[in-house]
Amino acid sequence: MSGEQSEANSIQLDEMSLDQLQQLRQQEEGRLQGLTQRYAQLRAAAARISASSRAVTELEEAPDDSQVLVPLTDSLYVPGKLKPKNKLLVELGTGYYVEKTSTETQEFLDRKARLVQANTDNVTQVIQATQRNVQAIVSAMQGKLLEIRARQEGMRHRAAVEGQSA
Repeated sequence: MSGEQSEANSIQLDEMSLDQLQQLRQQEEGRLQGLTQRYAQLRAAAARISASSRAVTELEEAPDDSQVLVPLTDSLYVPGKLKPKNKLLVELGTGYYVEKTSTETQEFLDRKARLVQANTDNVTQVIQATQRNVQAIVSAMQGKLLEIRARQEGMRHRAAVEGQSA
């Protein structure tokens, strides 16, 4: 049944005009660009999660009352001391925070890392399928151009033959 569905959902590139193929190629290339941007966002999220996980690990190893620099902005820090290292404030998203232990924070980060990796894998598969689509469209366009050139050559040849016989 899935084979029947994929046949019904597939586009017959050979039946499309050159203009339709060009439009379809542009559409697929736009889709590919969006997917590539999404992939980059997911990789950046994975890097942030990994950095957070390393920071939690380093925090666990730091002695009590350690001196640290606390970021107020991306470029502004103030000195601080670590007090209760076992209580971390974790952003859940959209401005919601919750207090967690180091172990709970690591588990949370591990879950997020797995989720981001699964999404990255899915986007990678879609990118590869879209690239194959673009290649198939370009192939069909090249075939159409060859047909047009062959038709034009045939018409020139026919005109030359008719010109000689007249």
